[in-house]
Amino acid sequence: MDLSSLKPTKGATFKRKRPGRGHGSGLGRTAGRGEKGYHSRSGSKHRPWFEGGQMPIHRRLPKRGFSNYLFRKQYQIVNLRDVDALNLDEIDSKELFDNGLISSFLQPVKVLGDGELKKAIKIKASSFSKSAISKIEKAGGTIEIQ
Repeated sequence: MDLSSLKPTKGATFKRKRPGRGHGSGLGRTAGRGEKGYHSRSGSKHRPWFEGGQMPIHRRLPKRGFSNYLFRKQYQIVNLRDVDALNLDEIDSKELFDNGLISSFLQPVKVLGDGELKKAIKIKASSFSKSAISKIEKAGGTIEIQ
């Protein structure tokens, strides 16, 4: 026995149909596309949204409502526990960026009150949560909104 004598089990493989290769192929003449119509011709595609020329659903239904998605403010979030771990006296978005806590110092930053502060820190950010403000002031620190 050698590699050249190996072959698949009987019935495991079969020849694929080659449409449009004569009567004997089983798919000759119209090549399985039927007689006439759009899908019998080249370039035809069945797109899921196409409704056969009928007025499509997205045009039949009225437009309603308003989405504020394009105008939303997207903040980068920093928690007090992460700020406390930096061991700095003054923190702004540039410091947070340099230490890897935010991905861009150009976008607005919001400080949230998760964790505790152990010393007084001056923090500059775009926005603060109420709990963050109270914890920073309780530790003797100050906030500055940029």
